[in-house]
Amino acid sequence: MLVLVAPGQGAQTPGFLTPWLELPGVEDQLRAWSTVLDLDLVHYGTKADEDEIRDTAVAQPLLVAAALVSAQQLFPTAEDFSAKVGVAAGHSVGEVTAAALTGVLSTVDALRLVRRRGLAMAEAAAVAETGMAALLGGDQDVVLPHLEKLGLTPANVNGAGQIVAAGTAEQLAALAADKPEGTRKVVPLKVAGAFHTLHMAPAVDALASAATQLVPADPHTRYVSNKDGQLVADGKDVIDRLVGQVASPVRWDLCMETFSALGATALIEVAPGGALTGLAKRALPGVQHVALKKPDHLEAARTLIAEHAVPAE
Repeated sequence: MLVLVAPGQGAQTPGFLTPWLELPGVEDQLRAWSTVLDLDLVHYGTKADEDEIRDTAVAQPLLVAAALVSAQQLFPTAEDFSAKVGVAAGHSVGEVTAAALTGVLSTVDALRLVRRRGLAMAEAAAVAETGMAALLGGDQDVVLPHLEKLGLTPANVNGAGQIVAAGTAEQLAALAADKPEGTRKVVPLKVAGAFHTLHMAPAVDALASAATQLVPADPHTRYVSNKDGQLVADGKDVIDRLVGQVASPVRWDLCMETFSALGATALIEVAPGGALTGLAKRALPGVQHVALKKPDHLEAARTLIAEHAVPAE
């Protein structure tokens, strides 16, 4: 059974879209979406520097657009996707990608929603100096109380020995100076704010307003939510969770537990892949995986699809 996942913010790197533009139709597609969004996706994906693409208002639509064009190389139609993919999910903003790929939202509606999401979260992040840092290693029962003591939020509980803390710059500095026992390293993330915390509450209101304009459909492929790792079969529920998730922790550990419980045998991470595949290597032993970092990886993904594409019952 094949799982398809979409990465979240921080996966972007300067120029990561450049090789994808060499594929037929990709540049035209991105330029069309750029017009819809009033955002030059081609420029930001090929020529912009690290600081430019760290901007939340840019990073989020850029990541979703990249994920969608890479997924379309493997699954040209919704029927093709639902016939081959057993389960889909996305990490944080990757949930918008998953909503588009499973038919909850049209591609254009998903891109418009993520554009509003990015702008709203950037506005919320500008209120105070906040950020995020990944804690590598350590026992969850030790790490979580330590974060609470410092006033930090476990914004991403990613499993495989990784928790991402979020809070003010002062709180993160305190964490760097006093990391939990057993934690190997604290790594600052290339994001512009404390996402998935109460610092993002204003963005929830903005996104809820934007969501009233949407007419979601029920997913045609099983969809797993970041909120609690549960399957969600109702399209409106998917959107409600997307809205609330902006200010609540991502439970990717629970998502991976669900993949395992459903019998996953293979996992493909769409562009710019790598982060979620790394977590799967440790948390889902025996599950084969391919990360679409560049078009050269498409052939390996197609081989994996041919061997593991058994639709969910």
